[in-house]
Amino acid sequence: MTRDELFMLRAFELARIGLGEVSPNPCVGCVIVSNGKIIGEGWHRKYGGPHAEVNALNSVEDKNFLKEATVYVNLEPCSHFGQTPPCADLLIRHRVKKVVVANRDTNPLVGGKGILKLREAGVEVILGVLEKEGRELNKRFFTFMEKRRPYIILKWAQTADGFMARTNHDSKWISNEYARQIVHQWRSQEDAILVGRKTAELDNPRLTTRDWAGRSPIRIVSDRFLSLPESLHLFDGVHRTYRYNVLTSSDEKNLLFVRLDEADFFNQLVLDLFKLKVQSVIVEGGRQMLNLFIQSGLWDEARIFSSALSWGSGVDAPGIRGDLMYTEDIFGDRLKIFYRR
Repeated sequence: MTRDELFMLRAFELARIGLGEVSPNPCVGCVIVSNGKIIGEGWHRKYGGPHAEVNALNSVEDKNFLKEATVYVNLEPCSHFGQTPPCADLLIRHRVKKVVVANRDTNPLVGGKGILKLREAGVEVILGVLEKEGRELNKRFFTFMEKRRPYIILKWAQTADGFMARTNHDSKWISNEYARQIVHQWRSQEDAILVGRKTAELDNPRLTTRDWAGRSPIRIVSDRFLSLPESLHLFDGVHRTYRYNVLTSSDEKNLLFVRLDEADFFNQLVLDLFKLKVQSVIVEGGRQMLNLFIQSGLWDEARIFSSALSWGSGVDAPGIRGDLMYTEDIFGDRLKIFYRR
């Protein structure tokens, strides 16, 4: 491993701290090195707040070292005025010697302009260090920018013999309590969580992060004909909830009714999430909703828990074809993560 890769890995570590807090911005970490030693580091902590480069520069005690310093940042420094001033200008103003970048920013507002600005100012720029790993880190951001839709994660639990629910739907839990806590951690990292009408009615889920410290995602339910009872937890007004339907649009306290055309309901729902700047969504719906995403090819990642339980009969779990990227034993449950080919 080269020295550039080593310091970039540290930038990745810092960037990950912002996961779940900075969307719709990307996760960014920054490490400043002088004479082989880290003299400053920072990360983008919260949307609307200072970027990683700003926090890293502010952490440097003796700014005189910056003239000979190398700045490691996993994403191209911004070149435009948004919630904050351009980071490229700030690095130029501090006259840093070199900037090492993992990924070019594919946001059209940046799109290489930050790198160009740095080079025109005489700053050496190295691009593409751990590029693949950098794209993985910001897979939500890159999917949102390049495919113009949220990064879509499918999640379900199934028995050892491949069932996700009892035939009469009287069983709620398949995975163990440790797996369920991991799911709440996942929820805190994503912008939104989506279920269909049947899951909302049968399970009455809260779709919050009760078992993990972190923000709860926007709750989304597909309820075409507004047939769900108002007494459900989803409609308690505690967290922002979108109720997609074909009848009406209105805005109540933390509950928004969004009317879509029935003929193209599913695609319009995904498009509306993009318009709302929802960068990622985790789908925890039942078999019908999950299959809708699978058959449409609108998914990026599937996270599947398989327990040791066998039922012999029940509702079949979805079938999915993808590249197995990760497996882990969770105290007897088996987690498998697939990426779409």
